[in-house]
Amino acid sequence: MPRTPDEYAVHILLSGGHREEVRFQTIQEFQKWYSGELMPKAASSDFISVPIKNMQGEYMVLRPSSVMAIRVEPIFGGSVER
Repeated sequence: MPRTPDEYAVHILLSGGHREEVRFQTIQEFQKWYSGELMPKAASSDFISVPIKNMQGEYMVLRPSSVMAIRVEPIFGGSVER
């Protein structure tokens, strides 16, 4: 029986070498943000908001044109934090 991830860590590689990690509770939440916010504005230099739900009072914005790569990693309850 396949295990279900507790959340998904989304690693965003930005131009200039910066890396950011954002967590989503479900893959559907990530897909909704990706297809609704990031992809339609992929060539834009205007800032868009990146949802950070697990940190109170903190937010992140980025320019979609600066996103070089995205890696989605499932996180399981038994996973060891790195």
